[in-house]
Amino acid sequence: MIRPPFMARVAAGMAITAYEEALKLPSTAVTFPMTAISQVLQTTMRVQQSMTALAIKGDQAFCLFDRAEETPQWAVFDEDRTDGEAVAESPVAGTDRETGDRPATPGRFALYSMSPTESPSDDGEQTDTPTPRDVPVPDIAEELDYAALTLAQLRSRLRALSVDDLAALLAYEERTTARAPFQTMLANRITAATAK
Repeated sequence: MIRPPFMARVAAGMAITAYEEALKLPSTAVTFPMTAISQVLQTTMRVQQSMTALAIKGDQAFCLFDRAEETPQWAVFDEDRTDGEAVAESPVAGTDRETGDRPATPGRFALYSMSPTESPSDDGEQTDTPTPRDVPVPDIAEELDYAALTLAQLRSRLRALSVDDLAALLAYEERTTARAPFQTMLANRITAATAK
């Protein structure tokens, strides 16, 4: 058998490939838009990754010439403090104007897990609220052991209580510790229960 020249073989191969692709065209045409979009997205992501890698290498190069990173004055963490160090309160946003230190507070969600004997502002201030011993305890408060409940525990028990029980708990809370989140939760539940 005589072998045709190389270019003729390439031309025949291209014709057969074109024919095969033409047979696949109906199924390929349906998936073409998705394939094109995915290829564009892949290319975009590769470019972004390459640029990020170059930026990281640039950062490393600049770090060689840059001095050691200093900790900002306002970046003070609990473990950085000594035991006897006190935080001075400021009237502006609860921070010390000179150092920018924030006072040590239990945090935004502390009422959900702090024990009832702790208060969110245990800073030695005297309050005019009566002690729980001076106020008669309603039956529902004794039944629930209300004095020992955290905010989260109270929330889980609210739906099972009647409006009268909720009102008794709210009145008891107002006459004793007067914790705003507890009062708000009880008042909101009373409003929701009476609206039904």
